[in-house]
Amino acid sequence: MTEKCQVCGEPIVAGGRSGRTAVYCSQACRQRAYRERRQPAGVPARELVTEIADRVRRLRLDPAPAFHADVESLSPRFAQLRRLARQAREETPEPSPAAAAENVTPDGVTNPVTRPDPTHGVTRPVALTEEAFAALTEEHRRELRAHCYRLLGSYDEAEDLTQEAFLRAWRARETLAAVDNPRAWLYRITTNACLDFLRRNNRRPTVYEPVPGMDSGDGPPPPRLPWLQPFPDDQLPETPAPQHEPDEQAVASETLELVFLTAIQQLPPRQRAAVILRDVAGWSAQETADLLGSSLASANSAVQRGRSALREALPGRREDWSAAEPSAADLALLQSYMEAAARCDIDAMTELVREDAVLTMPPNPFWFTTRDALFAFVRPNLDPASPMFAGYWRHLPVHANGQPAVAGYLQRPGTSVFRAQLIDVLRVEEGRIAQITTFEPHLFPAFGLPMTL
Repeated sequence: MTEKCQVCGEPIVAGGRSGRTAVYCSQACRQRAYRERRQPAGVPARELVTEIADRVRRLRLDPAPAFHADVESLSPRFAQLRRLARQAREETPEPSPAAAAENVTPDGVTNPVTRPDPTHGVTRPVALTEEAFAALTEEHRRELRAHCYRLLGSYDEAEDLTQEAFLRAWRARETLAAVDNPRAWLYRITTNACLDFLRRNNRRPTVYEPVPGMDSGDGPPPPRLPWLQPFPDDQLPETPAPQHEPDEQAVASETLELVFLTAIQQLPPRQRAAVILRDVAGWSAQETADLLGSSLASANSAVQRGRSALREALPGRREDWSAAEPSAADLALLQSYMEAAARCDIDAMTELVREDAVLTMPPNPFWFTTRDALFAFVRPNLDPASPMFAGYWRHLPVHANGQPAVAGYLQRPGTSVFRAQLIDVLRVEEGRIAQITTFEPHLFPAFGLPMTL
C-alpha cells in the first residue's frame, strides 16, 4: 500500500532505505507541518502571569512617583498578555472531538524517543523538542544570567553571554541524551562561554589615575572597572542560597555587592570561575572540577588561591557576604539622601556621607576619595545660585546588587521634564554612606523604570 503525505496527500515515493516510515513527501511539507504544529497552550502566558504577579507584589505605594513608575513599568507586560489572549482566542478555535485526537505527525515522530540506561536503570530522552529545550533554558535563565554577571561584572554582557550559552546548548542538544544533570550541563556551557569571552577581552581592573585640574582627594585611588554595571535584584533567581561548609563563609554565596564584584574581578578568569562555582553556585569540589574540565587537584588549588586573594581584597575582612535586604536604617538613610537632593540641601547631604567616602562613575574617569573633594565637585551643580547649576533632581528607590540604590531624574533649567540621568548604588557603613557608585542611565528599562517622569 502506497503511503500518502500527511500534509498534501500526495503519494510518498519510498527511497529504499530501512528505518522509520516516511510521513511527508518532501522537505517542504515537513517544514509546513512544523510551522502549523500546535504549540503547547498557555506556556508563555503562565510565565508572563508569574512575572506580573511577582512585580505587583513588589509595587511601592509610597512615594507617589515610585508608585507611578512601578505601575507604568507593568504596562508593556499587560499589553503582551492581552496579545497572547487575543491570539489564543483567534488562532486556537474550540477543537472538535475528532480534531482533539488528531496530530500533525504520529507520536513516534514528534515525541522524544526513550531508551533504558544500562548503568543507572533510568529512561533517558534521545531527542529534545524545541518546546522542552525552551522550558529547560527558561527554568535556569535567571541563575545563569547572575552567574555570567558575577564572572563579567556587566549586566549587558551577562545578557549577551547567557544568550550565547543557550545558542551553544541548542547546537549541542543531541548530547543531552547522555546527560545526567542538565543544570550542570548548562552551567558548563555558560562558564565556558564566559571564559572564552574573557580570553578574547583581556580585562583586569586597573586603578584610577589623576584627572588634570581635578582634586580627587588624598585617599588611595580605587580600582577602576569601566565595564562595571548594576544588576536589578528582581532578576535574581528565586531559589534559596545553597548551604556551604564553614570554611567557605568568607566568600558566601548570594552576594552581588559591588565591592565583592570589584574584588572578584581581580582574580584570573579560571580562579574567578572556580570560586564562583564552588562558593557561590554551590557545586561540590568534584562538580567544580568537572564543570571546568580540570582535575580535582587543579580545581581545588584554584579555589584556595582565589579565596585567599579575596580575603585580602575585601574591606574589613568581612565575614558575612550573604545577600540581605537593606536594613530599616539603610532605607531611612536612603530616604534622607533623596529628600536632601530634591531640596538641593547640600549641607544635609554632606552630613549623610562619611569623611573618607569614595565615589566612582564607571565608565567615566572621575573619582573622589574624600567627602570634601566629592562635594567640592558636586556643589556647583546642586546650587541653584551657581552658573553651573545642573537642575532639580527627583530620585526613586531601586533594588540593585543587594544594596540601597536610587535612580536619579534631572529636570534641567528651562525644561519641564525629569529625564533619566543616573543610578547611584550606595554602600553604607556605621550609619553613613561610605561609597557611591554612579552609573549611566541606559539600564533604566532593565530596572522597570521609565526614561522620563
